[in-house]
Amino acid sequence: MGFGCNAAGVVGCRIIDSPRERLIAILTNSFVPCNGRFPTLIAIITMFFAGGTAGIGASLFSALVLAGFLMLGIGMTFLVSWLLSVTVLKGVPSSFILELPPYRCPQIGRVIVRSVCDRTLFVLGRAVSAAAPAGAVLWFLANMEMRGVTLLSYLAGMLEPFAGVMGMDGVILLAFILGMPANEIVVPIILMTYMSQSSLVEVNDMGVLKQLLVDNGWTWVTAVSTMLFSLLHWPCATTCLTIRKETGSVKWTLAALLIPTVLGCAVCMGFRLAARLF
Repeated sequence: MGFGCNAAGVVGCRIIDSPRERLIAILTNSFVPCNGRFPTLIAIITMFFAGGTAGIGASLFSALVLAGFLMLGIGMTFLVSWLLSVTVLKGVPSSFILELPPYRCPQIGRVIVRSVCDRTLFVLGRAVSAAAPAGAVLWFLANMEMRGVTLLSYLAGMLEPFAGVMGMDGVILLAFILGMPANEIVVPIILMTYMSQSSLVEVNDMGVLKQLLVDNGWTWVTAVSTMLFSLLHWPCATTCLTIRKETGSVKWTLAALLIPTVLGCAVCMGFRLAARLF
C-alpha cells in the first residue's frame, strides 16, 4: 500500500498481529516510493537517461530504469527489516495468516460515508495541518531578503558543502527539507529557487526543464543522486503524524525519520565517491 501512500501503508500494518513485526513494517514502509515521489523519478529518468532514444525504445528504457530503482527500494526494505530484527527488535518470527471475513452484500451509502468521514477527511486533515505552516514558511523564505539575497538562497548556500558531498547542491537538499509536507513540491521548490521566483514554479516542457537544470550545474551524477535521495529520504509529514499515532511513541517516530535519512545520505555519498573514482 505504500506505493500509493506511505501513510496508508503505515495504517495497513495494523493487520500484523506481532507488535515487533508491525513496528518493523512501519519503520521500513517509507523505502518504497509513494505517488508523490514517482513524478520526480520519472521526470529525471526521461530528461537525463531516456532523452537519446525515441518511441517505444525510450518508454521501455525508462520503465527498466524506474523498475531498477523500485527494486532498490524493496531491497532496502528487506535489508533494514533484517537488521532491525537481529538488533534492536529481536524476537521469534511469527506466522502470518490472513482470514477472509464472511461475505456480505455491500451497502454503498454506508461504505461511501465511512470512507469519506473515517478515512479521507482524517488523512486530509493531517495533510493540511502539516502543509499550511510549511506553506507560510516557504513564502517567508522566498520573499524575505538579507543583504540583497533571499533567505531561501541563503539557506541553500549554507547547505551547499554537505549537499556537494552527496552529489547534489544546496538548492536540491533544501527543497527536500522544505518539501517534507508533500513530496510533490520538491521539484517546484528547486525551480523556484533557481529562477529566483517568489512562488512555486512549474515547467511543463521537459526540454526547457532539462536546460534549466543543466544551466544550474546538473550532471548525470546530480540526477542519479537526486533520484537516490528521493527514493530513500525521510517520510513526509503526514506519514510521520500517522506513525506517531500508530506507534504512540515519539521515539519510534524519530527512528522512522532517522533510519531512511542516514541510509539515504550514506548511499548518495557512496555513489558520488564511486562516480568520482570510476
